[in-house]
Amino acid sequence: MGQNGIKFWKYFKEYQWSNVYAMIKNNRKHPKICDSDFNDKLVVITGATSGIGYFVAKKYASKGAQLICINRNKDKSEALKREIENEYKITCDYFLADLSIISDTHEVAEKLLKINKPIDVFIHNAGVYLTKRELTSDGIEKVFMVQYLSSFIINFKLRDKLKSQEKSRIILVNSEGHRFAAWGLRLDDLDWSKRRYAGLKSYGSAKLSQLLSMLIFADFFKGSGVTINAMHPGAVKTETGQENGRIYKWYKKNILDKTLKPASISAEAIYYLGVSKEVENISGKFFNLTTLEEPAPPALDMDTAKRLWELSITMGKLK
Repeated sequence: MGQNGIKFWKYFKEYQWSNVYAMIKNNRKHPKICDSDFNDKLVVITGATSGIGYFVAKKYASKGAQLICINRNKDKSEALKREIENEYKITCDYFLADLSIISDTHEVAEKLLKINKPIDVFIHNAGVYLTKRELTSDGIEKVFMVQYLSSFIINFKLRDKLKSQEKSRIILVNSEGHRFAAWGLRLDDLDWSKRRYAGLKSYGSAKLSQLLSMLIFADFFKGSGVTINAMHPGAVKTETGQENGRIYKWYKKNILDKTLKPASISAEAIYYLGVSKEVENISGKFFNLTTLEEPAPPALDMDTAKRLWELSITMGKLK
């Protein structure tokens, strides 16, 4: 291991071309479809007012699920509530929280703990992509906080509640982008203060962190009936990246978005992973849409996962 914590030679030896070919092949596949209803089950979704989260909310509602959506914007949350309740005749509640703020994240986790009804599916979908380094009010790099640490805090605080239910599924909307952190995490520089910031690398590190924490959570939930899995939602059009400058937004609108598929594809995959009996006993795994896939070697490093876990407890003010 290098002085900065990167395990270049360890991971270099573990990379296999067959896994890269499998990823390319899987990217062309369509998701498996689950036709089962989900009547009166409770589904929690973060970031549900646009993009993937919006289509996921509508998909679960169309199958009879009751929703709690965790969003930043009250007006958009009210509009989503009205639309879904009018169209599907189910209950669509919401909690307001800015998941870039640690106190907001703790507060919404406490609200979820007080719910008497079991949480049948929890979908961590909220995300952000930045081209320039930005720190939150807590001094944490924003992409790391929103894409990873917020979901870690919520899962950590809900872990005993979910385990006591004896049945629940956690779905992490992750990404093949975790492969951008090809040589692992810089545990000594999670805020990117010691090196040049790059949007793709920051995003990859956050998604890699989420996969590493999944290993520990999966071990904690083992044998309990609670599963936790991560998935790549496909190359679909979302609202991610709106915080960036005019050049990036122009590029996204006029070039990138024209190559992307509709986010409804992701919703079908996330519904399958949340409801289908075919995956009810699978946990701690990474899916490309609904196809099981081997993640990059750094995502399977239990030693780094344990070290990140302890850092995350401290950063997330969970002690």
